Amino acid sequence: MKVFQRLRIQSLFFSAKDKKLASSIQLILGSKPINLSLYRLALTPAGLGEETNQGFRISNERLEFLGDAILGAAIAEYLFKKYPYRDEGFLTETRSKLVNRETLNGVAIKIGLKKILQQVIDNRQFVGNKSLYGDILEAFLGAVYLDRGYVFSKKLILQRILIHLDLEEMVSTVSNHKSKLIEWSQRENKQVEFQVVQVNSNQRYKEFVIAIVVNGETIAEGKGETKKKAEQEASKNACELLDIVS
Repeated sequence: MKVFQRLRIQSLFFSAKDKKLASSIQLILGSKPINLSLYRLALTPAGLGEETNQGFRISNERLEFLGDAILGAAIAEYLFKKYPYRDEGFLTETRSKLVNRETLNGVAIKIGLKKILQQVIDNRQFVGNKSLYGDILEAFLGAVYLDRGYVFSKKLILQRILIHLDLEEMVSTVSNHKSKLIEWSQRENKQVEFQVVQVNSNQRYKEFVIAIVVNGETIAEGKGETKKKAEQEASKNACELLDIVS
């Protein structure tokens, strides 16, 4: 059965509240949702989930798990194609900046999910965590994936989510943690050494373990398939421990 026929048949059985919800979701998707129950579930935080007789709480957490994977895959593919000559460390950190909870919270509000959530929960009271709207966004993307598939989901992410993110600014702030650590050591008159602690290898894989030693004391370690990557990972861990702003 064609999509528009399914939509027409389902809409006949929508309550006034369902029709309002479907219209709100349509503003985000650009077309009407097919399986409205998926989106209703995506808009059900754990604090509002009802418990079944088997003790299972019905909430958006499973959809959140799925949506996180879909978002990560779409962003990873986009960055891979946009920056063909940048290394894995750059791509990983840029993706992390794009999909962190603070960023997703802001995007969720901008595309209207906060208003839709208020519409769904009505006057019910619950306490949400600080990443509530980012979690809702991921669950929503999980619902979109199940409702429309990956191609539709990826298009939505690229056209409706990335547009709210200043990618170039985020790219410019992707840190070289080793440089930050060395700058800190010079400023604080500290001696920093990068020591190879271990090299694990087999026929297919090689892994370096690097330790950061500050004034003779090991403060952090990092692993990577090259010494450079291991040094960056160790430096990142050291920067976090020493509260060095990236």
